[in-house]
Amino acid sequence: MTFKHVFTGAVSLFAALSLLAQENSREADSLRHSFGRASVPSQVNRGSHYADTLDTGNPAVKVVLYNNGTYRYIRDIKAAQSDQVFTEFWDTRAVNPYNQTPEPIPDRFSLWIVDTLDSYCCPNKTHPRSQFGYRHGRRHQGIDLPYPSGTPVPATFDGKVRISSYIGGYGNLVVIRHANGLETFYGHLSRRDVQAGDWVSAGDIIGLGGSTGRSSGPHLHFETRYRGAAFDPAWLIDFETGTLRHRLLKIRSWYFNPNQRYVQSVDDEDEIFRTDEEDRLLAEEQARKEAAERAAAEAAAMRYHTVREGDTLSSIARKYNTSVRALCQMNGMKQTDILRVGRRLRVR
Repeated sequence: MTFKHVFTGAVSLFAALSLLAQENSREADSLRHSFGRASVPSQVNRGSHYADTLDTGNPAVKVVLYNNGTYRYIRDIKAAQSDQVFTEFWDTRAVNPYNQTPEPIPDRFSLWIVDTLDSYCCPNKTHPRSQFGYRHGRRHQGIDLPYPSGTPVPATFDGKVRISSYIGGYGNLVVIRHANGLETFYGHLSRRDVQAGDWVSAGDIIGLGGSTGRSSGPHLHFETRYRGAAFDPAWLIDFETGTLRHRLLKIRSWYFNPNQRYVQSVDDEDEIFRTDEEDRLLAEEQARKEAAERAAAEAAAMRYHTVREGDTLSSIARKYNTSVRALCQMNGMKQTDILRVGRRLRVR
């Protein structure tokens, strides 16, 4: 049995498993959620060489075989590049080509960062030197990673190079747009090894670290943007460990606030991703809950007296250490009303 036959069988098995997943959507949704929230280590096929490419029956998906016996599913480059994400608002010079975006960014949405067809490579496993936000009165739209001059810089995800040019304070800049609409920026490079229009895979070297442009020393300026709006890359990547935090990133519109940095500790994940409508409904539910609790507490504290022969308002008030006026207010009655035997009066 040849190497190609083995992997053709693997592809057939994958197709059969896909059909089984479609037949059991509930389990598939559960697996999708688990898959989406799982972290992803930095992993590329370094040290291995391309051996062959197989069709899968889907013209948009291929299987790449490596000489070390490993393989991975990938998107067909021609099919991927025909997607409108690589044609709309495409500009090889403008840092933000979305200035005339017709629709605002939603208040909340989810973005697949990598799936079974994509790979991920951490730009540098390190402690960031300068964080996202304002710095010296100037907006800093990314983070700075220590990066010695001449050190190869890898692409973080698969995608198409939109910009490869020397641009102002960025110096030598490479911008890569990815299939989900996300863009990653790599600034201050000493050398650029890709051109606009090139297709790159995660881990491919796009240039060398440096200190060009407005830079105080060698480092890599790394940005993440969606439709031109920058957000803290720490929402996406844990640079200390080099891992992608989640395959599926849940984004809120306030992430794009220049003062909003990544929140490391969250008691309840759903707390972060509630919409304003959900906040309103939750507030109403909380108010109802508090009102019910107050009513229950008041009911537990209430006491009643059943009127007997010979009882008067004065005698009942003395018995329960209250006043006739209070008894009348609690029971909606007048002091001149006749007490009927058997009537229940609230006394507290």
